[in-house]
Amino acid sequence: MKICIPSRNLILATTIFLVFIVPLRAQNWSHDYWIAHNNARAAVGVSPLRWNNYVASYAQHVAELRKGTCATHSSGGAFGENIARGDGSMSGVEAVAKWVNEKFDYDYDSNACASGKVCSHYTQVVWRTSEKLGCARVRCDNGQILVICSYDPPGNDVGERPYFKEIKSSSI
Repeated sequence: MKICIPSRNLILATTIFLVFIVPLRAQNWSHDYWIAHNNARAAVGVSPLRWNNYVASYAQHVAELRKGTCATHSSGGAFGENIARGDGSMSGVEAVAKWVNEKFDYDYDSNACASGKVCSHYTQVVWRTSEKLGCARVRCDNGQILVICSYDPPGNDVGERPYFKEIKSSSI
């Protein structure tokens, strides 16, 4: 058997694309969030998410409720959730790139984040059983930007892996 692991070059190229190329043209369209998520999912062999207007409406509702404080704590709702706060020019795609960049702090073998690091945003992005995505972006009263993406079904189930590494059998 052979374990297929994405090469560092592929991971680096994907990160460069997400961080530098995509934001050059990114606005805050649903398609932009969707592409950024599904590029990260493809890198680990996970099925693409589908954009869902109901899930997006939920994310928008939660974001609107937080405009006054720009709070980044979880809403505790029925969906999985990633939240990012940034300066007044942060795009939705830049928020997704922040979450995806946490992959460098995730250790697949131990299924844990590096000591003192957060990687749960990344694991939610690539969570294998999440199927639907909806995101929203608002400008808070203090001028900062708040981006919320919601996922259905939610991920980050304790003790579960976000994805499985592909195992290929070799011919004898």
